[in-house]
Amino acid sequence: MDIPTLRADDKVVVVTGGSKGLGRAMALGFAAAGAHVVVASRKQEACEEVAAEVRALGRKALAVACHVGDWAQCEALVAAVVAEFGRIDVLVNNAGIAPVPPSLDAVTEDLFDKTMAVNLKGPLRLTALAAAHMPRGGSVVNISSKASLHPSPFTVVYAAAKAGQNALTKAAAQEFGPRGIRVNSIVCGMFHTDSLHKSLPTEPMQADMAARVSLGRIASPEEIVGTALYLASDASSYLNGELITLDGG
Repeated sequence: MDIPTLRADDKVVVVTGGSKGLGRAMALGFAAAGAHVVVASRKQEACEEVAAEVRALGRKALAVACHVGDWAQCEALVAAVVAEFGRIDVLVNNAGIAPVPPSLDAVTEDLFDKTMAVNLKGPLRLTALAAAHMPRGGSVVNISSKASLHPSPFTVVYAAAKAGQNALTKAAAQEFGPRGIRVNSIVCGMFHTDSLHKSLPTEPMQADMAARVSLGRIASPEEIVGTALYLASDASSYLNGELITLDGG
């Protein structure tokens, strides 16, 4: 019996929001594990920078500018990947935005539409498009948030979008499971990202939040990599439609 590993040798992995934060960490983590990586984000130059880091690890890389809230750009992204590599083995739906309205009354239609487009509309469309080019053993990894499970007035739109993404995870797992394609989600707690630093700009604020975690700290972006590799690998071959909480306890 072969013992499954977290290696991703020669897999084609697409990471949205891959130019910084958790996305960059996962892009480089997959490359270090042997994967070829497609780095997608809104700005081409930022994608190219991470793609160069992937190539420096000895793997192939493709940089594609893509606003995931635009379905035409989602279609162009998948078409570019298939033209370059012929298939998609792993899709990581990581791109997200988390604007913080001061109240429900202050939620504008523009804020609502943009938040839903990036966090839910895009992942739904990309999952459908990518699955059409996935072989058996393919995997979709959605990056969710604890806000989806514990919403507050300040995270209301973001939390609702991520809750919708959780539902997407379970529904897509049922649809694609018979084809040997698994769909799971990482429900993230606090990580040192630009978004967290905007909402908690001072060290005392960050220390206060860290004290609420049983491990007593906020995670580094690289600490998502192991879970992402697990969900994308044969090590999780019987795991489908699950929400894995990664929050330090």
